[in-house]
Amino acid sequence: MFSATRLYFDHNATTPIAPVAREAVLGSMDEAWANPSSLHQDGQRARQCFEQARARVAAFLGCTPKEIVFTGGGTEAANLAVLGAVRASARQDRHVLTTAIEHPAVLEACAQLEREGVAVTYLQPTRQGVIDPEQFRRHLKKTTVLASVMHANNETGAVHGIAALAAMAREAGVLFHSDGVQAAGKLRLSLAGAGVDFYSISAHKLNAPKGCGALYIRSGAALTPMIHGGRQERGRRAGTESVTLAAALGAAVTMERADWTPLRDRLEQGLVSRIPGVRVNAGQAARLPNTSNLAFDGITAESLVIALDLRGFAVSTGAACSSGSVEPSHVLLAMGLTPEQARSSVRFSLGLGNTVEQVDLLLEAAVEAVARLRRLSPAYSEAAR
Repeated sequence: MFSATRLYFDHNATTPIAPVAREAVLGSMDEAWANPSSLHQDGQRARQCFEQARARVAAFLGCTPKEIVFTGGGTEAANLAVLGAVRASARQDRHVLTTAIEHPAVLEACAQLEREGVAVTYLQPTRQGVIDPEQFRRHLKKTTVLASVMHANNETGAVHGIAALAAMAREAGVLFHSDGVQAAGKLRLSLAGAGVDFYSISAHKLNAPKGCGALYIRSGAALTPMIHGGRQERGRRAGTESVTLAAALGAAVTMERADWTPLRDRLEQGLVSRIPGVRVNAGQAARLPNTSNLAFDGITAESLVIALDLRGFAVSTGAACSSGSVEPSHVLLAMGLTPEQARSSVRFSLGLGNTVEQVDLLLEAAVEAVARLRRLSPAYSEAAR
């Protein structure tokens, strides 16, 4: 039976729209609906709204407004950084350094570059899901034109020290991109001092609507645009700008952000102490304060996700972009988990609206669901004897 009250613990997949973002959407539709490239007053009102949003995103990321380009989402922002930076290079023998645990937005962009003749190296993580800085340094080559390492992993929450990695890249004369889609709003960062050349974010991970993202492009960093047409966004991204979505993102980034660490730890400790055979993936790494990925012996993640869904809780098997896939998580496999362990891993991600009371309700439901699923699993019942 479905619960009348739904409790949401899948904020890494997408976030509920905050009231301030909703108000920005409605306000821009009423007052700033004109084309922001038009010279008349209506167009200039839209331009003012759009540039205010850009200034807010820049302040949020700690950079200048002219270094922000609005995109159609985090995937486009990452593609623009990876493809745009490499294609802008005049080298014939180009090499890209990235990791095996990136989001598909980066991995598929790199796969496209390989089809274009670019060499790509995919670094393997440690058992805790992070990249060894010395391994990163050793794989920087004279032909490397770009390195791309995510700031925080969307499945495990493991955080990379991108400032140190960016410094190594800068020393080697290599441009550095970081996918900040999961980290933005959860980790403190000033791009002005981080040394990165490109940093991508997504609105729908920040309590704003889907369909908008932004890419930080350090002043002076060369980039070939992917979308051609008008001269919008200083020639870096053609097309009439979505003032409404940019305004929503600009409003969302002004929100005060909670520290979800106490709730995450309460959830993890409760699950590990009350359910035998549970392990926290990347549990020894520095992690996002809202993200917990756990392996449950003897059951599949899909069965637990469905069981909790029927009890009114939304959780995830990992990356939402990979939902429907029967393959185990590429992130967890790269960390050294077996396919069986990867298929038993569930992600819980907290955010706006979650409370202590909700976490305790989730704990009770998970304890009951796991016990029931294990009773129905002949393999687990036999192994437990």
